[in-house]
Amino acid sequence: MNATDELPCQRDQFYARDRRSIPAARQLTAWSLRYWNLADWHRTDDLLLCVSELATNALLHGVPPGRGFLLRVRYDGDVIRVEVHDSGTGVPRTPDDPDEGGRGLLLVGALADKWGVADRTPGKVVWAEFAV
Repeated sequence: MNATDELPCQRDQFYARDRRSIPAARQLTAWSLRYWNLADWHRTDDLLLCVSELATNALLHGVPPGRGFLLRVRYDGDVIRVEVHDSGTGVPRTPDDPDEGGRGLLLVGALADKWGVADRTPGKVVWAEFAV
């Protein structure tokens, strides 16, 4: 049995509060998909866009100065789940006014099969799931 046969597969990476963390998070996710033999998966672009949106939201709204965020990418054979853990306060929300900006979670909601927010101490976890 090799590493790609052992389920669930999971990658965790901590990122600094830095804009360069966004492309790094996308790269880790893309690498994980290749490692799990999902390089040609038809939803890869959707998943990577959601990783960018969730990580960007964490940096802009959830990561206090001097702290960072954790990206977790997990594959159980049926579902890929991405989670962004941050230590900030507040609850992510979709905008009431479409001209308000902050449409990242609307994109996540449209592209992912499920998404949500869970409490963590300190902070929160914002997650999205994609059926494979």
